[in-house]
Amino acid sequence: IDKMISASDNKIGTSIGYVGNIVDLWERIVEREVFVHLGSDQTSLHNPFQGGYFPAGLSFDESQSLMHENPEDFKEQVQNTLRRHVQAINHLTSQGMFFWDYGNAFLLESGRAGADIFNENGGYRYPSYVEDIMGPLCFDRGFGPFRWVCSSGLDSDLLETDKIAEHVLSEMLEEEKDVNVRQQIQDNLKWIREADAHSLVVGSKARILYADEQGRSRIAAEMNRAIADGRITAPVILGRDHHDVSGTDSPYRETANIRDGSKWTADMSVQNFVGDAIRGATWVSLHNGGGVGWGEVSNGGFGLLIDGTNDSERRLKSMLHWDVTNGVARRAWARNDGAIASIKRAMDINSQLTVTVPELVDDAILDDLIGDE
Repeated sequence: IDKMISASDNKIGTSIGYVGNIVDLWERIVEREVFVHLGSDQTSLHNPFQGGYFPAGLSFDESQSLMHENPEDFKEQVQNTLRRHVQAINHLTSQGMFFWDYGNAFLLESGRAGADIFNENGGYRYPSYVEDIMGPLCFDRGFGPFRWVCSSGLDSDLLETDKIAEHVLSEMLEEEKDVNVRQQIQDNLKWIREADAHSLVVGSKARILYADEQGRSRIAAEMNRAIADGRITAPVILGRDHHDVSGTDSPYRETANIRDGSKWTADMSVQNFVGDAIRGATWVSLHNGGGVGWGEVSNGGFGLLIDGTNDSERRLKSMLHWDVTNGVARRAWARNDGAIASIKRAMDINSQLTVTVPELVDDAILDDLIGDE
């Protein structure tokens, strides 16, 4: 805490790792009356009673023993710690801290534990970060984590893909007029220009950046041409994270800002799974869990190998278009402003795309028509 305060006072950006129970830290911050501007949580509460969350007051070894020898007591202590966890956060937010939940079932399990986590309307006190950040800024606009792996295992091939991505994003930035989309492109241009310097590769020669449907399709098509003319020596495998525009149905995270009632359905993941297969994915997957807990989420994924052929170009353009636009359409139907703008733009770019756009109703007109009925 002293290091945190010193860094803040001296306006130094820093990252400090704390090895211990996060509830002890939150409670000590309350005790010392430290003002925290922003707070969040990424505990592994999608698996609360098998090692994802440990009770405060117990060491790691003590927690492990209790979890295996007396699981009911372990569960009770976990839930008691959750209630303390929420109490500390509630105090800090009452002092002005802005808090959001990452989406790994912190809000869900806190509610189940009887913590003071609900507002007067029965909803959660705090938003998921997809509701406040990722949804409006990224997913509604079609931006999400686009991945690729160089099958050659060569650094030179990975660097060539970096150059291609940088070139494509630079072109897109020059063409783009939408301020919010420009910001996303600028952020990812900075990222891809600096990626190699950060030595992030562990194992396979892979890269990831946030891109929309146009970005993914244009980068992939240029990589395919580079394979064909020998600039890249071997096939590239395309993919993405589940934490994306449309690959995951997760009401506590990825689809948290879809508020038309459909966030409780598993339609996007299934549609992506089937649609990607039909449109040329090399492999597809449909599974459950994915970081927020069994029974709480459905994931549809894909892998697409491109090898420099015309067939690869046909498949990547068809499949990547569906994989992203499916989710943007769903978010537009939920009346999310950014998604409506993005799906209209997608239809302008692709004359074969037709998506029903919602007609927004003025609540005041309805109130005048039906009164209090």
